[in-house]
Amino acid sequence: MRSRRRWAVLAAGVAAQTSASAVVYGVPFLVPMLRDERGLSLAAVGVVVAAPTLGLLVALIAWGAVVDRVGERLPMAAGLGACGVVTGVLALLAPRSIPVAVGLLVLAGIGAASVNAASGRLIMGWFDVDERGLAMGIRQTAQPLGVAAAGLALPTLALREGSFAALGWPALACLVCAVLVLVVAADPPRASRAPGDAPPASPYRSVVLPRVHAASALLVLPQFAISAFSLEYLVREQGWAPAAAGFFVAGAQIAGAGGRIASGWWSDRVGSRLRPMRQLAVASAAVLLVFAFGDLTTGIIAVAAIAAGSIITVADNGLAFTATAEIAGTAWSGRALGVQNTTQNIVATAAPPVLGAVIGVSSYAAGFALAALAPLAAIAVTPVAAEPVPERVAARAAAADGE
Repeated sequence: MRSRRRWAVLAAGVAAQTSASAVVYGVPFLVPMLRDERGLSLAAVGVVVAAPTLGLLVALIAWGAVVDRVGERLPMAAGLGACGVVTGVLALLAPRSIPVAVGLLVLAGIGAASVNAASGRLIMGWFDVDERGLAMGIRQTAQPLGVAAAGLALPTLALREGSFAALGWPALACLVCAVLVLVVAADPPRASRAPGDAPPASPYRSVVLPRVHAASALLVLPQFAISAFSLEYLVREQGWAPAAAGFFVAGAQIAGAGGRIASGWWSDRVGSRLRPMRQLAVASAAVLLVFAFGDLTTGIIAVAAIAAGSIITVADNGLAFTATAEIAGTAWSGRALGVQNTTQNIVATAAPPVLGAVIGVSSYAAGFALAALAPLAAIAVTPVAAEPVPERVAARAAAADGE
C-alpha cells in the first residue's frame, strides 16, 4: 500500500526548492537598486548576479555524492539551513565590499545546491513509477514559483529596506523550510546490501545516461532564449509598456509551471519519459522557428510564439530528471541528478550572453532560428530506443497482452 506521507514529502521538497530558488535566482531583481546604491557598472553587477549560480555549479555533484551515501533528509536540511544563514548574514551586514557580498552569495549557492541534488532523489524514493512523472513535474514547478515570488517581493523590499537587506526574507524562508524538511521529509526505505556484495555498477558505463544529460542540456537553450529575451523583445520591438510586458511574462511563467506538471502526468500515462521528451524537442524547435517567422513578418505571431514557447520549452525539464534518476538507480541517482543539474546550469549560464551577442549583430529572427538548432539536435540525441522499461509498466503491458 502506498504511503500517504509521500504527498507531504513532495510538499516539503517543493517548499525547499522554492525558497532556495528565490535566493539563487532572485538576485537579478535587485539590480536596479544595487546600481543606484553602489554605482556599479553592468559588468560588476553581472558578477553579483552570477555568484549564487556559480556556487550551485561547483557543489551539485559533491552534494549528490553525499546524498547517495547518507540519505536525503539531513543533507537537504543542512544545505538549506546554511543557505539561509549565509544569506541572512549578507542581509544583516549589507557589506560595502562587493567582493565580500559575492563571496557570501557563492556560499549561499553552495548550500542551495543540496536541495537540487536531494529533493529530486527524495521524491523518486517515495513515489512509484506510475506516479513519478507527475510528482517530479510538481517538484519542478518550484523554480518558476521561486522566481515569481522573488520578482513580486524583492524589488519592493529593496526600495524599502535596501538591496541586500531585502534578501533577509528569502533567507528566513530557507531557514523555515530547513526545519520543515527535518520534521516532514523522512528518507525513503533503502534496499540493504549484504556484506561482500559488490557495489552497483556505474550507470555511466553506458552512453544512455550521458545522452539524456546532453539532450536535456540542448533543450535548455530554447527555454532560456524565451525567458531571457521575451520581456526585452516585447518592450523594445513590440512597443509594450514594461508593466504590461512584465504581467505577460509572469503569466507565462505560471503557465509554464502547469506545463511541467502536465508533461509529467503524460509520461506516467504512456510509460516513458524520453518519448514525450523527444516530442517536446520537436515542438520547441517549431516554436522558435515560428517566432523567427513572426519577427520577420507579423508581430502578433512572434508574441503568440513567446506565449506558447513559455510552456513548451520548459515542459521537458521534469522528464529528464525523472529519466535520469530511474536510469541511474537508487545508489547513483544523487550523483546523476547532480550531473544533470550541472550540465543544465552551464548551458543556462552561457545561453543569454551568446544569444544576446548573435541578436545584437543580426536580429531576433536570426538568433532564435540559430537557437532552434539545439532542440533539433536533441531530437537525435535523446535515446528513446534505449530507455529502460520500468518493471511496473512492463508488468501492466504483459497483463494487457494476456487478456
